[in-house]
Amino acid sequence: MRCELCGREEGRLQRVIIEGVEMMVCSTCSAYGKPVTTPRVKKATAAPPPRKEYYGRDIFEKMNLEIVPDWGERIRRAREGKGLSRQELGAMVGEKTTAIAKIENQELRPPDEKAKKIEKVLDITLFQEVKQAVVKKKDAKRLTIGDLLKKDE
Repeated sequence: MRCELCGREEGRLQRVIIEGVEMMVCSTCSAYGKPVTTPRVKKATAAPPPRKEYYGRDIFEKMNLEIVPDWGERIRRAREGKGLSRQELGAMVGEKTTAIAKIENQELRPPDEKAKKIEKVLDITLFQEVKQAVVKKKDAKRLTIGDLLKKDE
């Protein structure tokens, strides 16, 4: 094996720390560092188990609000109604002026937390309740996409 510092071929290398770097060096170069008595072993840390509430149907049952279709227009009208500039609104909710412009043009959907801040500042409603879809089963057969798209006869 070769010394990682000088490159000399030597049969027995020593593990030392030189300038904070662990290296395998020859006996001559080992004088430049501190010997390592036990090899460093990185302990593998196991990922925490996933939370149960994120899996299954529970997540969909908790999703009872959605953003209104015309959210950009509502924000723009409310901002103008209060006499605020995009820059002023951005400062109030912690967002850049360009992001406010994109939100008003509906090029950027605001995260729920920002949307709630905007609701508070402008005194508007941006979320509406999601209505549960009810699917009627026809006989005992399985439904197809076509069955779901057909209008009730």
